[in-house]
Amino acid sequence: MYDEEQQPEHGPLAGFTVGVTAARRAEELGALLQRRGATVLHAPALRIVPLADDGELLAATKEIIDQVPDVVVATTAIGFRGWVEAADGWGLGEQLLGRLRGVRLLARGPKVKGAIRAAGLTEEWSPSSESLAEVLDRLLEEGVDGDRIAVQLHGEPLPGFVESLRAAGAEVVPVPVYRWMPPEDISPLDRLLDAAVTRGLDALTFTSAPAAASLLSRAEDRGLLDELLAALAHDVLPACVGPVTAIPLQAVGVDTVQPERFRLGPLVQLLCQELPARARSLPVAGHMVEIRGHAVLVDGELKPVPPAGMSLLRALSRRPGWVVARADLLRALPGAGRDEHAVETAMARLRTALGAPKLIQTVVKRGYRLALDPAADAKYADA
Repeated sequence: MYDEEQQPEHGPLAGFTVGVTAARRAEELGALLQRRGATVLHAPALRIVPLADDGELLAATKEIIDQVPDVVVATTAIGFRGWVEAADGWGLGEQLLGRLRGVRLLARGPKVKGAIRAAGLTEEWSPSSESLAEVLDRLLEEGVDGDRIAVQLHGEPLPGFVESLRAAGAEVVPVPVYRWMPPEDISPLDRLLDAAVTRGLDALTFTSAPAAASLLSRAEDRGLLDELLAALAHDVLPACVGPVTAIPLQAVGVDTVQPERFRLGPLVQLLCQELPARARSLPVAGHMVEIRGHAVLVDGELKPVPPAGMSLLRALSRRPGWVVARADLLRALPGAGRDEHAVETAMARLRTALGAPKLIQTVVKRGYRLALDPAADAKYADA
């Protein structure tokens, strides 16, 4: 029998498949997930285009040098560094830094604070929450009527931020340091989308609002939006690094999970809690069986299972202990056609993969059932 105190060799995400939509820091996120046992499917939902040669950024930089703002809000470390580097390339770096030394400089979080200090500047204030909403609240509480505020954008318009400042009487100068564009090769994104709607993913991660918006847009273009929303509502866990990232998903009615600290590490730790908690555990034939995305834990030992076998096991686990007819199991098999022999073949492979043949009983002329332990029958009889 399984020793509950024994430390499993697999990670907490073993047996789960996690989709990664990030363009930036995707390797870091993927490595964190894989280190904890997850299978990772990565497809950048967008690409970042620096604006070093862009007229908009040059014009905004010159405007700030010529007409010094009262406040500058820096929202991302990569964006702030990119702005200073672009200004250096135009021969305007020293002038820009000189102007920024004389203004109130607000940083959205510690990484931005680090970028500001690396440029030889000092921020006036940074919220402990790393929330842009807190930056906005502070500015509005202090009053911005008549103030000139430069806001370093981070790839997309900041929902409500600029509008709220303007409504309170501020003049806002947007500083577009880089922008998001669709990926040059859309096929990986399509494969990720297909995996989501067919429930080939257990979770889908988002680290930026544009990535979420891009995936939704691509799903709509392909006529898959309703299917994607249904998957995210029931079977595929949408996990966002923070509340701003979640906005496009919330706008279409998708509830997301988010870590308390808006960082990749806490995002991965959240998945380590949420996904195992969503897996179904059943006492079967003297064993504890936990059904995960593409694998099964039998007494804590990880057993990889082929996709057809997982389809059968999920169908059996929906009514544990009850007999499921071959015809119903055939319908659960992807692309199986009408030949019930496909069920027998997939079932034989499933039993081999589980390594405990008695977990699934054959009921002659009727079908198959999970051999639920007698003590559990009452609990699951009406499941």
